[in-house]
Amino acid sequence: MSPEDLEIATSEFIQAVGLLVRRVRSAAASQPLSMTESSVLSRLDKNGPATIADLARAEGVKPQSMGTTISSLLETGLVERKPHPTDGRQVNIELTPNGLALRKATHAAKRSWLAQAIAQLDESERQTLFKAGEIVLRLAEK
Repeated sequence: MSPEDLEIATSEFIQAVGLLVRRVRSAAASQPLSMTESSVLSRLDKNGPATIADLARAEGVKPQSMGTTISSLLETGLVERKPHPTDGRQVNIELTPNGLALRKATHAAKRSWLAQAIAQLDESERQTLFKAGEIVLRLAEK
C-alpha cells in the first residue's frame, strides 16, 4: 500500500470508527450526560470509589476540570462524596443508586443497539469485525 493510500485508508477508518461511536452514543441519547460524565460513571462503576485527582488522571484532564464534572454529577444526585477510608484529608467520589441505575440503563441501551446492528451482518463479517476489534484494542493499548 502506498503512503498516500495508507493515509486515505487511515482517514476513512477514523471516520468510520467515529461514526460508529456516535451511533452507539445516540442509542442512549435520552441520557443528558456529557462524554466525560458518562466516562466517570463508567469508571466508578468498574473501579469503585476514587478521588477527584485519581479520576482526573485516569481521564487525562486537569483536576479543576474534573471538579466541575463531579459538581455537575453531585447536583444531579448521580455521585456522592464519602470520606476516604485511609486518608482523612481526602474525599472519595462514588456512585449513588441512581447513578448506578443510569449507568446500567445507558450501557444496556448502547449494547442492545450494537448487538442488533451486528446481528444483521453475516457470520463471516461478524468474525472479521470481532478480529478487527482485537486489533483495535492492541492499537489503543500502545
